[in-house]
Parts: sequence; structure tokens; C-alpha cells
Amino acid sequence: MPESPVRAGRAPSRWRLLARELTAFGVVGAVCFVLQVGGFQLLYAHLGVGAVTSNLIATLVSMTAAYLGHRYWSFSDRERSGVARQYLVFAAINGVTLLLGLTVVAVVRYPLGQDSALVLQVANVGSIVLGTVIRYLGYRRWVFRAAAPEAGAGEQPEPADHGAAAVPVSR
Repeated sequence: MPESPVRAGRAPSRWRLLARELTAFGVVGAVCFVLQVGGFQLLYAHLGVGAVTSNLIATLVSMTAAYLGHRYWSFSDRERSGVARQYLVFAAINGVTLLLGLTVVAVVRYPLGQDSALVLQVANVGSIVLGTVIRYLGYRRWVFRAAAPEAGAGEQPEPADHGAAAVPVSR
């Protein structure tokens, strides 16, 4: 019976953390979307850089800004392993979701024979939504891992005192 208030007290904090992460994830994503589109426009339309090169540069700048935003804001309460490892896994997840998006659009266009801009844009938006969900879950699982594994079945509401982990304490 004494555990119920503890669990009730912990649940809202977990929901608040999730809401904060999701909000920050969305804001970082929106800013990086604008960076990518604006960077492409600047490089391609105004500076005369080739389309593929412009897209590559804009994507790398946007992805790096997303990594920094997620590391230092969205997932700031999580473990911070080496930047090189995190960035490589981050880039791999982005690469997988990029390929997924390209595959969805390609399947709708070629095997399904759809050439309507509206149909292809719906497929594109659907793949973006799916990719966003995969990226969020992937970042939480593999890039910005939980700070510390939870002890046991989560009986303790706060970090255990050294040497007193198995002894319940009245307060």
C-alpha cells in the first residue's frame, strides 16, 4: 500500500518527461526542416551549386543541427556517450529512414503505377510520418539511451543510498 503514492507520484513525472521530449523533438525537427529547405534553396537557386550537392550539403547541415538540438535539448537528460558514436548511429538511423521514404515513394510510383502528384505527395508525407516515429524511437533506444538502467522492479522513487538499497526506509 505505501507504494501506490510513490507510483502515482512517479507516473506524471514520466509523462511530463515524455511530453517534454516529444515537444523538443518536434521543435528541433521543424527548425531543421526549415534549415534543410532554406539551405537547399540558398545553395541551388541563389549560389548556383548543383542540385544533388546542394541537397547533400543542406541535409548534412540540417542533420548536424538536429543531432546537436536533440543531444543538448530533446534528450538532454539521457546518457551522453561519445559524440562520434552517437553521431554515427544518429546518421545511420537517418539513412535508414531516408531509404524507407524513398522506397515508399518508389513503390507507389513504379510497381503501383501512380503518377499523380497528389498520390505521390500523400505517399511522401506518410513516409515522413513513419520515418519520424522510427527516428524518435531509434534515437531514444540507440543514440540517446536512458541515463541509468532502472534498479530492480522500480521500487525506489529516487536513487538508492549506498548500502541501503534493500532496506525500506520510513520518512
